Amino acid sequence: MSADRGWGEAMRVHQWARWAPAPAGLVVGALALGPALGPGFVLRYDMVFVPDPPVTWPVGGFPRAVPSDLVVALLAHVMPALALQKLILIGIFVLAGCGAAALVPGDRLVPRLAAAVFYAWNAYLAQRLLLGQWALLLGFAGLPWAVRAAARGGPWRLALALVPAAVGGFQAMLVSALAVLPVAATRPSRRLRGVLEALAVLGTLSLPWAVPALLSQAATDPAGVDAFAARADGPFGTLGSLVSLGGIWNAEAEVPGQAAWPLATARLLLAAVAVVTFVRLPWTRDRAGETTDDGGVGTPFWRGLLIAAAVGLAIASTGAYAPGVLKAMIGFWPGFGPLRDGQLYVAPLVLVQAIGFGVFAGRCSRPSPRGGRAAVVVPGVVAVLVPLLVLPAFAWGASGRLAAVEYPDEWRRVQAIVNRDPRPGALISLPWGAHRAFAWNGGRVILDPATKSFARRVIWNDALVVGLGRRGSLRLRGEDFLGRRIGMVITARNGPLTQVLRAAGIRYVLITGRNENRFRSRLPGAVPAFVGNEVLLLRL
Repeated sequence: MSADRGWGEAMRVHQWARWAPAPAGLVVGALALGPALGPGFVLRYDMVFVPDPPVTWPVGGFPRAVPSDLVVALLAHVMPALALQKLILIGIFVLAGCGAAALVPGDRLVPRLAAAVFYAWNAYLAQRLLLGQWALLLGFAGLPWAVRAAARGGPWRLALALVPAAVGGFQAMLVSALAVLPVAATRPSRRLRGVLEALAVLGTLSLPWAVPALLSQAATDPAGVDAFAARADGPFGTLGSLVSLGGIWNAEAEVPGQAAWPLATARLLLAAVAVVTFVRLPWTRDRAGETTDDGGVGTPFWRGLLIAAAVGLAIASTGAYAPGVLKAMIGFWPGFGPLRDGQLYVAPLVLVQAIGFGVFAGRCSRPSPRGGRAAVVVPGVVAVLVPLLVLPAFAWGASGRLAAVEYPDEWRRVQAIVNRDPRPGALISLPWGAHRAFAWNGGRVILDPATKSFARRVIWNDALVVGLGRRGSLRLRGEDFLGRRIGMVITARNGPLTQVLRAAGIRYVLITGRNENRFRSRLPGAVPAFVGNEVLLLRL
């Protein structure tokens, strides 16, 4: 009976270890998002969800929101867009935590929980979330599952694991490819077949964004290397920030207080311990004295993931330490443009550290013959909480930087007017700038919502101005050919614009903010279709 009782208890512990990462990811996600889970939309930088998004296929510049915007628009016919956004955001944390836990060798609860919490609560995820890059984070959340599938082999298994990245688009797929290909190339058997299968799956799932990217007339400015290069966001320089999983180019994406010496030091030490533990995995023996290497049977992804982490760190460092190399590559072929934002390729290193930390936490909480239950539970709880303690201000929407707001009724009315109009013609959004900071959104900077709201082509200024601190600012030319041509007309003179815009096939002019008088005087003959406090819609 005692043997049966022991076996039953072991099975319950095994089940807990298998399923506990899901609720852990849910709790961590709720703690991180905080007010963002309230009524309304979360609008920050690239994260622009709109009510009743139209089903459209973007044209013009580089297809950055393909196919993510289309998937959101289709799903918004099933549930409200604001509920869909919250489901996606909380799902990122759950999927990420469960995936990291599934890669930890063994079936003990503490190591799996520690890895889950680490992968769902770190500077990389926090900074990318504050930059609004939810589509990239879909790929980040699915990365452990893609690594697991690549190590096991099988095209259908890998295709299913890559669905989140495929929805996320080009950044998510590139990050996934960085990890999947080395893992497939270094797995124990059928390596060539695994690489060919991985290439076929990655290529097929990339077609939705790759084809329009190749057909577009989008231009990539090599000067963007200076704007998007990784930067120091702590006291240990750029490399120290990258190893600590930070280093994003936008200072507004920093978690409050993350640069403080005590926290930055703790994160760097934690990163070192996690990496060393992961590197030593093939030579680590379990309690029975058997080697856990697949070499290793326990971690068939070990070599490939380590290679991916090293390559990703090298890419991230190139923009900061050898920018001329990237500029030359982009000048030779614009397709190298995605390498400008090198810090996003640190994602495999995040997974390496999560697994390494999980294994280390398991060792710290391993039961001993002399210790009681407390000797296991207390160290285990502390280990699981460590990732939260070294980045505490990520809690509650990064100390309030994330929040949910409602769109003003004016936006919904303008959207309805334009989308009900059967007449063809594009819409141009003014003032001529890529981003907006509305008072109703708490002054948070967001990409112009007009780009997502209308069932017709939207002409907008996709040029980007990046502040360089004491070095002033850097202006990157827009990628959309038509937008660049119309922008030159708007900014080069102060005369009438009506005939020029009509000739370019534009039917509507949307003016937001307090700029209506300045632009309306340049649009003689335009008919007001809607006049509000902050929104003016003119029909040409």
